[in-house]
Amino acid sequence: MLVALATTALAVLWPAVASAQPAPVDACVMNDKRLNELSGLVSDGENWYAVNDGGTKSTVYVLSRETCEVQDVISGPVDPFDVEDLARGADGTFWLSDTGDNGGKRETVALIALTPGGKATLHRLTYPDGAHDTETLLLDKNGVPYLVAKSPFGVSDIYRPKGPLSSPGPTALEHLGSVQIEGTDTKGGPINPIIGSMAVTGGSVSADGNLVALRTYTDAYVFSAPGGDVAAALLKGTAARIPLAGEKQGEAIAFQPDGSLVSASEGVGQPIRVVPGAAALAPAATGGSTTAPRSSEGAAAATDGVQAVASEDSGLSTLPALGVTAVVVGGILFAMHRRAVRRS
Repeated sequence: MLVALATTALAVLWPAVASAQPAPVDACVMNDKRLNELSGLVSDGENWYAVNDGGTKSTVYVLSRETCEVQDVISGPVDPFDVEDLARGADGTFWLSDTGDNGGKRETVALIALTPGGKATLHRLTYPDGAHDTETLLLDKNGVPYLVAKSPFGVSDIYRPKGPLSSPGPTALEHLGSVQIEGTDTKGGPINPIIGSMAVTGGSVSADGNLVALRTYTDAYVFSAPGGDVAAALLKGTAARIPLAGEKQGEAIAFQPDGSLVSASEGVGQPIRVVPGAAALAPAATGGSTTAPRSSEGAAAATDGVQAVASEDSGLSTLPALGVTAVVVGGILFAMHRRAVRRS
């Protein structure tokens, strides 16, 4: 009964939207048990590189784009707590986002820099406002990392380091604002679809830095980032929504050099899928507009589903209905909070 009431309440607050976007195409199936919890991807156009959620070493798996088979393993000695996403710098260094915190108890999170030769460097980070469960790392073209926290309400806080990363740190993070993802009717994910469609589970920046993608369990959102400004893209831009229906627990997304997006889910036997031409769907820069347009018929336009909270002080103003919803969804959020705890 609680689930039904919560679904109804959220559907009223964040209406489901429709979108005429290209469907993802299955490329191959992930059958390697080492990647049962695949949670982060990058692509260089020749191979895919993936991280598993968990493990006792900093490990990147090199995958065939034709078969999904593991071709090589790159591993370093740093023992992570909860790796959730993966990015790659212009110099070839892999950045593992050790930022998962299902219990909301970590005093520090970390980024781990892993070279192709297996050298690993730990960079601890601290939030300015308490613990967050973060599954998304965005690395801009200058190598500056951005973290996008996961929220079942759809309002995801954005952070970046205040200065250069130190090792082992910690380096303080600053809060830039929030991006709000509205609920959709796309099917999939491990939890209630409406809640799952608002929880940001992964992200990617294109090789040239001019595009940013976020994903939820059910949909991907592609933003323009002129000049490589990730913060402006998320806080001032609009996005094209691409449904990723049917993924069991979709947490990985990556741009390819040809402008396509690669999408992957946790679970052995799940396909890795490609969305051709995704880059071309990104809306042009809007000059600061923070609300996605709707068509005159009331159905969603291609850029619907995202709006920004442009500053820390303005965050609450975008959520007038949270007080109404909080009691209704409390039980579901508690269950969601505990569902993915995989380690002490």
